[in-house]
Amino acid sequence: MFHFTDKKIVFYEKPGCSGNAKQKRVLKSHNFAFEVKNILSTPWTKELLLTFFQELPKEEIVNLSAPQFKSNQIDISRYTKETLIERMIQEPILIKRPLLEINNHKVCGFDVEKISTLLGINLDTKKDFDTCTSTTPCTVV
Repeated sequence: MFHFTDKKIVFYEKPGCSGNAKQKRVLKSHNFAFEVKNILSTPWTKELLLTFFQELPKEEIVNLSAPQFKSNQIDISRYTKETLIERMIQEPILIKRPLLEINNHKVCGFDVEKISTLLGINLDTKKDFDTCTSTTPCTVV
């Protein structure tokens, strides 16, 4: 039985991401329905991404599993938050995921405490829901 509440949830994922699949299972286990969108094909703008990244330092808005970070192609210290966001618009694989919209609130990453509060549920804060479990490199599909 799904929650029929006033909570509208949009889950931006990279299709095929095992970490995102695990996070969606957690939400479903609490009987929440949500809309899923592809983070790689969403037409991002600086203004829209900033709504997810408010008050977060640049280190917390990037997907460190992206090949550009793993291969040291991108040195995050050479970027400002704004220039990273500009690069993310061109290469959405760099965006930390999932991005979640819960009513009018925006969340970057699977922030257990924030999600628990916004949804009125009790997620286990000791569990790591934000870790990629895949042995396959993160690539664009």
